[in-house]
Amino acid sequence: MKILSKVILVPVIAGTLFACSEQKSNPADRYFEKGQYELAAQKYSDNLKNKPSDVKLLFGRGRSYQELGMLAEAQSDFEAALSQDPNNFQVLLSLSAIQLEQKNYASALLYATKAEEISGAPAMASFLKGRALHQLGMPEDALKAYGRAIQIDKDFGQAYYNRGMLKVALERKKQACEDFKLASVLDYPGAAESLAKYCK
Repeated sequence: MKILSKVILVPVIAGTLFACSEQKSNPADRYFEKGQYELAAQKYSDNLKNKPSDVKLLFGRGRSYQELGMLAEAQSDFEAALSQDPNNFQVLLSLSAIQLEQKNYASALLYATKAEEISGAPAMASFLKGRALHQLGMPEDALKAYGRAIQIDKDFGQAYYNRGMLKVALERKKQACEDFKLASVLDYPGAAESLAKYCK
């Protein structure tokens, strides 16, 4: 059975998660929000000279590197942050996303599963787990993971879309069309086209 291997981009995991609850006193966070990732990385680096093990700063610089396509540097920062805070699901999700980008699906699954097990983890944890399982050729487990993501967040358009694409590959067209309809209602990019293509 051929499992769909089309890579669908993982949405950017919010890079200002740590900063949301506090005033934006750190210029690095402001640079990041404006999309000035090189300046953000530089400012995070400056701050890390005085606080080399600060999880928020490591995470912020890692996200900046990730946006710049510097995946090895991003991974290094995320791993350093994780060593300081092993149950930080945002760091785990970022590591999972990087592993997916690098096609290291087993590692992506490991990080996503650990994130999913943490109380309060967002739907993204189950979604990334689904992506990894999908790529590892475990479609039924992937469907369950996408389903969990949707249970947590009923408006998760990408989860409906990915589940629909997997169902197409599994020749469950009627079920796939239901997912495409929901993804389309949520204005997920590509959903309307898939609905037109597979659900005539």
